[in-house]
Amino acid sequence: MGRKEKMAERVHELMYNTDKIRNIGIAAHIDHGKCVAPEAKITLANGEEKTAKELFEEIKKEGEEKETGPTSQAPGKAYAPEKTVKLQSYNPKMEEIEEKEITRAWKMEKTEPLVQIKTETGQEIKTTPEHLFLFKEDDVYKFKRSDNLKEGEKIISTQKIEEDGKPEETEIVEIKRTEKEDYVYDFTVPRLHNFICEDLVIHNTTLSDNLIYGAGLMSGELAGEELVMDTMEEEQERGITIESANISMVYEYDDDEYLVNLIDTPGHVDFGGEVTRAMRAVDGCVIVVGAVEGVMPQTETVVRQALEEKVKPVLYINKVDRLITELQVDEKELKKRLMDTIKEVNQLVRNYAPNKELAEEWKMTVENGSVAFGSALYNWGISKPYMEKTGITFKDIYEYLKNENQEELAEKTPVYRVVLDMVAKHLPNPKESQKYRIPEIWKGDPESHEGKIMKECDKDGDLIMLVTDLQKDPHVGQVATARIYSGTVREGQKVRLLNSHVDAKIQQAGIAMESGRKQLEDIPAGNIAALTGIGDAFSGETVSEIDMVPFESIEHHSDPVVTKSIEPKDPKELPKLIEAMRETEKEDPTIQEDINEETGEYRISGQGELHLEVTEEKISKHKGVECSTSQPIVVYRETTTRESQEVKPKTPNRHNQFVIQVKPLEEGIAEAIQEGEITPDIKDKKELAKKLREHGMDKKQSKNVWSIKGDNMLINDSKGVQYLNETKDLVVQAFEEAMDEGPLAREKISRVKLLIKDASLHEDAVHRGPAQVIPTLKKGIKAAILTGKPKLLEPKKKIYIDTPQDFVGEVSKDIRNRRGKVENIKQKGRTAEVEAKVPVAETFGFSNDIRSLTQGKALWSQEYHGYEPLPKSLQKEKIQEIRQRKGLKEGVPDPNELI
Repeated sequence: MGRKEKMAERVHELMYNTDKIRNIGIAAHIDHGKCVAPEAKITLANGEEKTAKELFEEIKKEGEEKETGPTSQAPGKAYAPEKTVKLQSYNPKMEEIEEKEITRAWKMEKTEPLVQIKTETGQEIKTTPEHLFLFKEDDVYKFKRSDNLKEGEKIISTQKIEEDGKPEETEIVEIKRTEKEDYVYDFTVPRLHNFICEDLVIHNTTLSDNLIYGAGLMSGELAGEELVMDTMEEEQERGITIESANISMVYEYDDDEYLVNLIDTPGHVDFGGEVTRAMRAVDGCVIVVGAVEGVMPQTETVVRQALEEKVKPVLYINKVDRLITELQVDEKELKKRLMDTIKEVNQLVRNYAPNKELAEEWKMTVENGSVAFGSALYNWGISKPYMEKTGITFKDIYEYLKNENQEELAEKTPVYRVVLDMVAKHLPNPKESQKYRIPEIWKGDPESHEGKIMKECDKDGDLIMLVTDLQKDPHVGQVATARIYSGTVREGQKVRLLNSHVDAKIQQAGIAMESGRKQLEDIPAGNIAALTGIGDAFSGETVSEIDMVPFESIEHHSDPVVTKSIEPKDPKELPKLIEAMRETEKEDPTIQEDINEETGEYRISGQGELHLEVTEEKISKHKGVECSTSQPIVVYRETTTRESQEVKPKTPNRHNQFVIQVKPLEEGIAEAIQEGEITPDIKDKKELAKKLREHGMDKKQSKNVWSIKGDNMLINDSKGVQYLNETKDLVVQAFEEAMDEGPLAREKISRVKLLIKDASLHEDAVHRGPAQVIPTLKKGIKAAILTGKPKLLEPKKKIYIDTPQDFVGEVSKDIRNRRGKVENIKQKGRTAEVEAKVPVAETFGFSNDIRSLTQGKALWSQEYHGYEPLPKSLQKEKIQEIRQRKGLKEGVPDPNELI
């Protein structure tokens, strides 16, 4: 039996031992650190050399684009090769060069000066400062950052290989910083984490890589076998391409084996939807916070997303070494900074926990071992239990870092063991978590048959699953990642897609492994499966063998705020483009596609520039439709700021008349909708009415809500009107269509409630049909809004900038020039955090400008902040600009023209 089969066999056995399953997410992105300049020559497996730029462009040409989120400071592109691409990698343990497959090719903007190194043998290379070079000390291989190297030091060169296979060392004769180059390139090589470039070893590692590496150190028959996760190629069967960060692996803790189903999540703000969907699939998560940056806006977002899904967190504070090597803090200050970060994260838990008991129970502390810290880059981690196990003290840690001896520290306290021990001990198994998670994420009766089998994680019960992610594979079609809450999924099983109202048949069931997908005969409740055969599913779809209340929809915490028009380069491919857009929207619900039937314009909207760029590339490369797009356009909203007159629209046949009024929606209710507390999915009218009253709505109106569309409401505020209930469906349809196009500039309407005050309706339904009621009410709603005080709302983002204090003035000036407002400036040692609120329309080009202003020394992040009124001085100009772009008549219509 090959290694892959042995691994899959052990995974399959553990799947049926629910106590030993840990479904976890890694909720942060770890920076890449092995980026090289475009002209750097990389050695391929066949000995051929190609520049980094050439190799990236070749992979990009036929490869599949992957969502990157490489950090908000370094936006870029990443591609998975369509065909196998291998390069040379060095195995220090075996002291030999190996052929390794590239799983990702990266192109990222350079954010700081590169380090240029020249050796005595003529090798010359430019890399990012955090890139690691291999050297040898006391016959032991070690790594050092390029910005810590000095002239006269020696690094490993593979230019000449000695007879015993060991490479020689070459002396550094020149080292300097260089501003040249706009982009850098990286190539992901699993397991060894390095590639040979200019005959030097380009090395890096990350937290999720470290955890996967830990799965290779197993007891029993596989103990000591190398590269368990990097299985023998001749034994691999063709698998389905899924994200390499979605993986199932085995880990040993306290003489027990655990099945860890790991989902890595992107850290870029544009891909917050990916985090939200991942949280629905897992039971626990590792919150990763940078030691220097501390709690950032994205940290708060991640903690909120986890707690709203009742996902238990543990904390890993990363890049601790930077506090000493860069900020040069002493031992006392180091401890204080770490404790301050822990306090801040726990405050977020208190803020967002569903109740006080859970906030206290899930508090993360050094004492109980639910907090660890270390450096994923240098492969070490530490926690109190590991200190007790190894005898290493906090003072020892400080001395190791002060003396730049992190390599020895990594040998004594490897980060994968520290973090996976914490996962095994502190994060719940599926049977534990589903008892309290099911009532939170499923709105059916917890004591019903389906409620009970899900709470019990019953593998023998009816099959119930939730789709959390979709990927398109060119060989087998759509692959769905699904969390199984009850029952056991098997190939050939017939299921029902409850939201899509479609019957389907499971074609293949499998798990994600590092080399692709491994097909299994069955996968029981409590696990995460990769499935084919349910092509009509979308992210958030409930898949079941029985009729039941579907899972509550997955709530996303930001609206699409940037849009582009899109069209195929070949007009004949228009039907293919429409299908690709619909598939994309199913795979990523934070993308919205829209077809304007009047103008024939096709549009896509997303969370930001990067989000749309990635989506465009998906459509062009992955979906096979070459397309062109417009410049990004900001999405506005329309609202009314005071109650309108009572408007009385009549149907064209003069047999029906409505009396309607539009008012601003209560602020508390609008916020509750935005936060997902009030949703259209609430079926219990009493529960809805109670929530509305709690947030400021009067008793009568709260009982008569007919529809919730976005953050708008339709309310029947009339008394005893004949035939109104029979006409309700048409009224609802008219309201929902009207909310998509406001009267000012045909932007969506926000934060209004429409009141049906009275009506006079014909007794014969023939005379109050769709053609009469719907257009009449739509025009009447627009007229009512115009008689109030309508305004455009613009989207805004909160921006947080960590910058050396010398640049605070320039940063603040740039914010003000973008119509932004600096809301707070916090001193953080030698740096300052500038907190600002900026209109999305003014953020284009912000990344390059802020780097230029701060000489590349600033770190910044952003988060969606909702809509606020556009300044009065810009209202008229912006309305006319949008109307002109959409081909509408000049000037806002008069209310009398509409009724």
